[in-house]
Amino acid sequence: MELYNDKGFEATTVAEIAARAEVTERTFYRYFADKREVLFQANALADVLARATATAADPLAPLEVITHALTEAAPVFEERAELVRQRQAVIAANPELQERELAKLASLVSILAHALRERGLDPTTAALAAEIGIAAFKVAFDRWINDPGRHTLAQHIRETLDATRRLTAPAEQAAATDDGSLPGQENVT
Repeated sequence: MELYNDKGFEATTVAEIAARAEVTERTFYRYFADKREVLFQANALADVLARATATAADPLAPLEVITHALTEAAPVFEERAELVRQRQAVIAANPELQERELAKLASLVSILAHALRERGLDPTTAALAAEIGIAAFKVAFDRWINDPGRHTLAQHIRETLDATRRLTAPAEQAAATDDGSLPGQENVT
């Protein structure tokens, strides 16, 4: 991450990464197909989401299951908050990596949708809930990365999914709670 942040992703070579890690290039390639994989290596996130979706209490509405799964996954990021923020800065600076990040998020949608179908949801509802959940996660993650107050990712996830629920609330209910801010956030004008 230091090399990527100091030199830029494109200018950093595998040889430099291997040297910084005190391994040979050959060893690097045993673990990673290329230098992008350092940023997108398989991690526990998919497993946590699938397990948390499968074990969420019954009966919960689909978005409640998604909220549970995403908040259960939040520690995967929070435990390495500074590294996650550095990684996100590298991705934000490189369109190729942004595209790869979107593909990774799409795979999480598939994992969540499959887990929701395993809970008995019909395929359309499962797909829609998973898409909404990951879209809300993207917003929550961005808020967390840029949060000067350093609130938890889980808090941002809950607030963002609460805002998502208000999108389909009756107009009078949504108007009573919607001042343009998320819960727990003052509307600054």
